[in-house]
Amino acid sequence: MPSSPSPVEYRIRPSNPGAHLFAVSCTVRTLDPSGQLFRLPAWIPGSYMIREFARNIVSLRAESGGKPCAVEKIDKHSWKVAALPYGTRLTLHYEVYAWDLSVRSAHLDTTHGFFNGTSVFLAPDGCAALPCAVVIEAPEGEQYRNWRLATTLPPARPGRTRAFGFGRFRAADYDELIDHPVEMGCFTSARFDAGGVHHDLILSGRHDCDLDRLGADLARICACQIELFGAPAPMSRYAFLVMVVGEGYGGLEHRASTALICSRADLPWKGMEGLPDGYKSFLGLCSHEYFHTWNIKRIKPAAFTPYELGRENYTRLLWAFEGFTSYYDDLILVRSGVIGVEDYLALLGKTVSNVMRGSGRLRQSVAESSFDAWIKYYRQDENAPNAIVSYYTKGALIALALDLQLRAGSAGRCSLDTVMRLLWTRHGRSGVGVAEDGIFAAVREAAGPRLGPRLADWLEAAVEGTGDLPLPRLLKDFGIVFEAAPAGKAPWLGLKLAAGEAEGKVVNVFDGGPAQAAGIAAGDVLLALDGLKLSAKGMDGCLARRRPGERVEIHLFRRDELMQFQLTLAPAPADNYSLKLAPRAGAAARALREGWLGRA
Repeated sequence: MPSSPSPVEYRIRPSNPGAHLFAVSCTVRTLDPSGQLFRLPAWIPGSYMIREFARNIVSLRAESGGKPCAVEKIDKHSWKVAALPYGTRLTLHYEVYAWDLSVRSAHLDTTHGFFNGTSVFLAPDGCAALPCAVVIEAPEGEQYRNWRLATTLPPARPGRTRAFGFGRFRAADYDELIDHPVEMGCFTSARFDAGGVHHDLILSGRHDCDLDRLGADLARICACQIELFGAPAPMSRYAFLVMVVGEGYGGLEHRASTALICSRADLPWKGMEGLPDGYKSFLGLCSHEYFHTWNIKRIKPAAFTPYELGRENYTRLLWAFEGFTSYYDDLILVRSGVIGVEDYLALLGKTVSNVMRGSGRLRQSVAESSFDAWIKYYRQDENAPNAIVSYYTKGALIALALDLQLRAGSAGRCSLDTVMRLLWTRHGRSGVGVAEDGIFAAVREAAGPRLGPRLADWLEAAVEGTGDLPLPRLLKDFGIVFEAAPAGKAPWLGLKLAAGEAEGKVVNVFDGGPAQAAGIAAGDVLLALDGLKLSAKGMDGCLARRRPGERVEIHLFRRDELMQFQLTLAPAPADNYSLKLAPRAGAAARALREGWLGRA
């Protein structure tokens, strides 16, 4: 009988934390008689932009049997080693510069190390399906003797690797290898169970977090999501890997973990009362990434099965995978009892306001936004509010509108939950990718022959069109009042200034506003209004004394040229939306609302 294939062997070590360098090796038995090719991914799943991780490889050499081998770089992220006899062990040794403090790449200094596999593990061509063995080593030196390691990579020998210890790990294939981020350093850890799954909470960086409070809140959120899709959960363990910084926010999903970055002020502290906005936002982020355990990591577009990591992978479905997830992230907070109904409605109002403030929603559909994520959403410029719509936020509102219609049209017997469970059964458990029309088909089937065709057609029109959604009418059936008002009483200039800067630098100029009509442009630095000095902080005070219709004179610098503009102030647009419980909702509305939010 033929012998089983040898695993691809990796070894990674923080070789010089002060210089931000990981030393990595990859060993294979060469399979290609014409020469073995190695490639590093150009992007990481979940973040739809080409990031060119290979630019961080600062040195690379190949050897076999202790002797150097000829290796040639053939494109921006590929290397080819000259042909060797079949069965020869070939090792690539290379260094990776790691200084990207984000959830997407790799970061290393004398305080901690973090990496995603897409940033550090070269993939040998023809070996994607082979098992991988990984050795992760601690940095050398007395100052690192207390470093620990956190990852959900399975240990090479279950039970042999101590908790949070460096050592040997394994992965079934390359796809699994790169889907388990790694954190190392002197982190804080806590543990909780939810839905029969063991969860680790890892916090790196200085903080005063109340881990008991955070763990208890996350346990309720995770248990609620597992209950939604049905036990057992698709993972036996899970880890929240959190980098705590002064200012930061972001997350990236993985099959059994999430990498997060947050501001330390957003974490709960001992004795904290209530639920501050920053903490609500962080819990929403955790909920979002956890929901991805099902919706994108396992239920995924056919265009992502498998991923092609050397180039863009196009789909028009990110409105479902990111937008639906963005709908459920805050919805789970209220269903789990972590926040109240009023808190949830306030968060929903902010989402509506964010969508309605951008005229890009009238130009680009969420399907187009999904397809163009690679060049537009992830590469936003000064004209982004006027040109693009977020498939996250408008996708969340489409999910809301669909859920409300499903519930009202079936008297609460069918909902978006029903659709998500159908997608989980048909695609998540089987691994079969969702076709580009697969979400519409799932709605048609889940809602049944009376309601399904109409709502599937409505959904397709909503995601392919640019019209606003009928939320006021839909929410009324659930005893919720939808109101719109100007963001403030001061007149509107139609521009946005850079936050945190002393000078009034224009970041965006909005369609249809006085600034655009007068000719003011992004990048201009506002100096004075009617002869009085302006600053980013003082702008609101200057405008508060004015009235719509007044003419004002603005002096500014465009590059190195002093310019003068006349403009007419306009009323602030009604783009501040709020949702409130109707004071006298009927029994039917209260029943629908309780089925939706888990409480009346």
